[in-house]
Amino acid sequence: MLKTIQAGSLRPEHVDQTVTLAGWVDRRRDHGNLIFIDLRDSAGISQIVFDQVLDPSIHQSASLLRSEWVIQVIGKVRKRPDGTINTDLKTGQIEVIASSLTILNESKTPPFYINKDEETDELLRMKYRYLDLRKPKMRSIVNIRHKAVKFIRDFLTDKGFLEIETPILIKSTPEGARDYLVPSRLYPGKFYSLPQSPQQLKQLLMSAGFEKYFQIARCFRDEDPRADRQPEFTQLDLEMSFVESNDILTLIEKLYYDLVKSITPDKKIKFPFPRISYHDAIEKYGTDKPDLRFDIEMSNVVDWAKKTDINILKTIVSNKGIVKSLNAPGCGDFTRGQISELEELVKTSGGKGLMWIAISKQSKSIQDLTIEDIKSPVSKILKLNEIQEIASIVSSEPGDLILIVAGPEKIVNQSLSLIRDHLGTHLGLKNPNTFEFAFITDFPLFEWKEEEKRWDAAHHPFTMPIKEHLGIVDKNPEKVIAHCYDLVCNGLECGSGSIRIHTRELQEKVFAVLGYTKEEVASRFDQLLTAFEYGTPPHGGIATGIERLVMLLAGTDNIRDVVAFPKTQSFIDPLFEAPDHVSSEQLDELHIKVNPTKI
Repeated sequence: MLKTIQAGSLRPEHVDQTVTLAGWVDRRRDHGNLIFIDLRDSAGISQIVFDQVLDPSIHQSASLLRSEWVIQVIGKVRKRPDGTINTDLKTGQIEVIASSLTILNESKTPPFYINKDEETDELLRMKYRYLDLRKPKMRSIVNIRHKAVKFIRDFLTDKGFLEIETPILIKSTPEGARDYLVPSRLYPGKFYSLPQSPQQLKQLLMSAGFEKYFQIARCFRDEDPRADRQPEFTQLDLEMSFVESNDILTLIEKLYYDLVKSITPDKKIKFPFPRISYHDAIEKYGTDKPDLRFDIEMSNVVDWAKKTDINILKTIVSNKGIVKSLNAPGCGDFTRGQISELEELVKTSGGKGLMWIAISKQSKSIQDLTIEDIKSPVSKILKLNEIQEIASIVSSEPGDLILIVAGPEKIVNQSLSLIRDHLGTHLGLKNPNTFEFAFITDFPLFEWKEEEKRWDAAHHPFTMPIKEHLGIVDKNPEKVIAHCYDLVCNGLECGSGSIRIHTRELQEKVFAVLGYTKEEVASRFDQLLTAFEYGTPPHGGIATGIERLVMLLAGTDNIRDVVAFPKTQSFIDPLFEAPDHVSSEQLDELHIKVNPTKI
């Protein structure tokens, strides 16, 4: 080894020891007779002193050093003189007096600072990702990810799970997104697919008798780019036989609670995790991944709207729309510009407008309101008792702002969900040191695709309906509730799972509702359906995102921060300049012809 100890591992107990260190020059400070180098390695930083009085030649060599040069230093550890201790460093009580210096590699001037935490263009960071990863913040995130994955492996192994790898090259099967296709050279015109998830494979493992399986699985989805997506990602994939939903939720609840307490003990996390039905989540928060760090809830005010003289509300209700409202605490003094921001959120969701009622904080109580205490575009239409009634419904107080949205159910929920999230940020209610995990349960099995006039699986087609709805799967698909559950935290969906269908008859019935022909079913799912005929046990599982978990643990909202070598938001790799063209010889071997297109 070119070092005897890590630079970041030196402590006062090493005083008077001669050590050999190797790493990068983080900073250089020239004080004339003394040159100080902060030597950085993967464990941290130690200060190296080059004293001209003690050794003029090594002092001269040290004067050549520049940022990011790779060096080896031999020297004796000593306590720092009084008044020079650096309490910000774990090694701040000691320094190393150099007796030998070897330059292992020089460095060009980096395109951005490694030793300063400052804003840098993300594209530049990704093009030079090997430099970006030298930053302490990035090293910390990579370390958190390692600890999280190791914790998961140890926890599940102790619970009797087997880690089993499944293939990366499989057959293309529909699971909600486009597949990445891999052409076969040996079988011209045929393709492998990269797995969107190991869904069928883990169910086949249950059929094979492995009752507890997990995998840190690589998954690939050719989806449209979005800020919180990567074309390839990692998930904890887990499946169990002879279980019910509660068994899986209890296991994951314990895993995540213990993991958070182990890796980020300073963070607050409640236990047990609340379980909220999909219906209640949509009713109260407008989304199936609510941020529960703040308790702003929305209320259905259709009955109230019917009693008012606001014709547009009555028209919307008569056309099977809904009217919902929420209270923005302390926001009664919002400016016109701030209200315009909320109106833009409604428009973003496809809504037509936002109705608002500001209540003066000068009023004593809601019961004592006068018309002078109200500021609203509809204050001349609404009666005072109607304003008091809706204020009571949404628990408003003097100084609050009542917000009302009407229209199609999906648009209303999405609009108010965005407003709720905006208010949580604006009011400082999103405590970054708190994890509010919850399970969302009882999802619908199917969802209607209006543009395509067909049913689609709300999660995936292998999900088991609840026992009470087994008889209406093909008769009333809109009413069928699934044994399905999501793990959410702080507004993020962290994972999703379900109890699976394990009989051929029921699985074929679900495929029929989804519109698959018998030929499509035979082509894409025969391996799974055939396995069901050989004694596949009842089983279920869950898949949780590793990147989403690490984002929470590391306190970042950028998924690219938690991937060592990520793609950009538009799924480009600036480091390798991928995707890229390949040679005509490679294409010929694969019997592929490319039609040139302009992008």
